[in-house]
Amino acid sequence: MADLQLGWIALGLALALLGLFAGLRAREVWSDSGLPAGEIIYSDSGAWYPQDRPLYDAEWGLTGRPDYLVEQEDGAIVPVELKSGKAPAEPHEGHVLQLAAYCLLVERVYGQRPAYGILQYRDKAFAVDYTPELEEDLLYLLDEMREDLWVDDPPRDHNDWRRCASCPHRGYCSERLG
Repeated sequence: MADLQLGWIALGLALALLGLFAGLRAREVWSDSGLPAGEIIYSDSGAWYPQDRPLYDAEWGLTGRPDYLVEQEDGAIVPVELKSGKAPAEPHEGHVLQLAAYCLLVERVYGQRPAYGILQYRDKAFAVDYTPELEEDLLYLLDEMREDLWVDDPPRDHNDWRRCASCPHRGYCSERLG
């Protein structure tokens, strides 16, 4: 009888240790993911919260699917954009503006302005403040893009040959590089 009780105690202790290990590992995986603390309320991966519709703002004609939206304990919503490449010294301007677009969409769809968003590269994360200046830069870019819709051959806005090489308009662009 004593052996049976000892066996149950050993099993209970083993299960408690396994649970503790699993909890610590889950915390480590969450931390490594670059996601802030909180509840995931939107995921473009479809793995956790399948989304059938992207975020949309009719005023700007802007549509987007952030990789994640995390709702923090205080109700703040933080957009998170994952990038598969190695982190640059500073986030690329295009990535920052993409994240700003997600911040604008969160504000329009959920009715609250994010204080920041996160750009998570393979090896490093950047918290990007969603300032009035960044919003102004985004809105200026959206205006420029809207104007370029009516131009037959808009001017190239970069000097990156890799970007040109993968551009779907390369075949008929008069300003292509290389």
